[in-house]
Amino acid sequence: MTLEAGTDPQAGRIAAIVAYHQRSKHHLRRYAPGPGELDWANQPDPFRTFEGAPVVELPLAADTLRESFDTVSRGRGVALRPLDRESLAILFELSLGISAWKAYGASRWALRCNPSSGNLHPTEGYLVCPDLAGLAGGVHHYVSRDHALERRATPAEAQWMRAFPAGGVIIGLASIHWREAWKYGMRAYRYCQHDCGHAIAALAYAAACLGWRAFLLDGWGDDDISALLGLDRADDFADAEREAPDVLLWVGSRAADPRPQELLRAIEGARWQGRANRLSLARVAWRDIEIAEQAARKPRTAGMAHGAPSPLPQPRDAACGMPAAALIRQRRSAVGFDGVTTITAQAFFTMLDALLPRAGLPPWDAFATLPLAHPALFVHRVTGLAPGLYLLLRDPAVLPLARQALPRDWLWQRVPGCPEHVPLHLLAHCDTREVAKLIACHQDIAADSCFALGFLAQFDAPLAGGAWVYRHLFWETGVLGQVLYLEAEAAGVRATGIGCFFDDEMHRLLGAAAAHWQSLYHFTVGGALDDPRLTTYPPYAHLRR
Repeated sequence: MTLEAGTDPQAGRIAAIVAYHQRSKHHLRRYAPGPGELDWANQPDPFRTFEGAPVVELPLAADTLRESFDTVSRGRGVALRPLDRESLAILFELSLGISAWKAYGASRWALRCNPSSGNLHPTEGYLVCPDLAGLAGGVHHYVSRDHALERRATPAEAQWMRAFPAGGVIIGLASIHWREAWKYGMRAYRYCQHDCGHAIAALAYAAACLGWRAFLLDGWGDDDISALLGLDRADDFADAEREAPDVLLWVGSRAADPRPQELLRAIEGARWQGRANRLSLARVAWRDIEIAEQAARKPRTAGMAHGAPSPLPQPRDAACGMPAAALIRQRRSAVGFDGVTTITAQAFFTMLDALLPRAGLPPWDAFATLPLAHPALFVHRVTGLAPGLYLLLRDPAVLPLARQALPRDWLWQRVPGCPEHVPLHLLAHCDTREVAKLIACHQDIAADSCFALGFLAQFDAPLAGGAWVYRHLFWETGVLGQVLYLEAEAAGVRATGIGCFFDDEMHRLLGAAAAHWQSLYHFTVGGALDDPRLTTYPPYAHLRR
């Protein structure tokens, strides 16, 4: 399907992105189109660099932070760090930096603080800043392998400083779709959006560790982002895989809303340096991804509707005294669960409570939009809670819509012992292990965990605002996934995202009506099994500094 001229442009784009979503679904008798087998000779380089760009080495300073995860995530009061090179180094180290290296035989690969589907890491990070202590103003690209910034653009100083608001910096995110498509084919576009959501939340938590806050600049258009970050510079990406603009965040000690016109005018005469490296010798063009990207390209807008549904009480502590920096870096995606570990109902309720949007707490300042994604939960091993199917409505106001969209004769009972402000509903008492496994492409991890879930999102109504909202819905599920990743670690268990699931089987189970609601991301939490064959190495032992 292409975007046809002569039709309503917005309607054509919405139709195209809905068609992509339908075509990229997995089904019991067939999977979405993929590569078939992996071409290991063309596995993409996981690290983008810009040859010829000046390099600014960053200090490894995250261990200077002592605040606990509870202090950071529950807003107990974190000392404000100065906006300088060292603080920005911590921001990147705890959000997009390497958390460890793994090795098996001669193979060696990096893990990062921001989760990624298949550990392929399509998300690239950029810093846009004024002159700071120890760092010149301009546009910089972050290289996680080297924990360094590459200075891409040097604007005229006086005009640049006038255009830049005080008290913060801009972090830009972009995606290299080929990194995911190499392994996952057509469905890769979805996974890139999940990973953008993971990165948004990772940046929000890292900012909170510094006493800062992060805010989504969701009014900027994709053309604006490309111009600011240099993604539209064809000569700099001559034979390299291009990057698609995702989003900008304002990060710092005070809120600001930089206007595109002023910053783009200030960057016009900048001196750009560096050419992007080529990640694979050969690439496969996935036309469906190209169409989806074109359809969901975002214009400059007023952004999404903001605001939490209603004021909420302070969330219960995760009872984790571990330093936030240590917990963030120990986060892993579990590859298997033991099928035995249980968690208490109170630990379960605490995790669900952390998924509710609260102003002033990470990551909700960075994603302060009305909640559109709601987890449907398969509860297996939660002490004090009956196994069964549950639904957490992150906005209680959508209960009538949910009951209308899920017309089956569910119980819709509030759960005894669950905090009153956590809108958890029991739909059915049952053993959900086998159906959770089936829906998750027959993967044991969905049945051997303490609980599994699918993020059920309001779909057709939000998309009426523009096809670009499709990306935003996936970002929201990625943000929620990162919350669960960290909350699981704090509870002494482990989580993993599940991108492979049978979409419409989930809808059939719930009785979801037509395209009003769609399941966009699955997740599971439990007692992890470690692979003793793997060796773990520190993240930056390879750097002399």
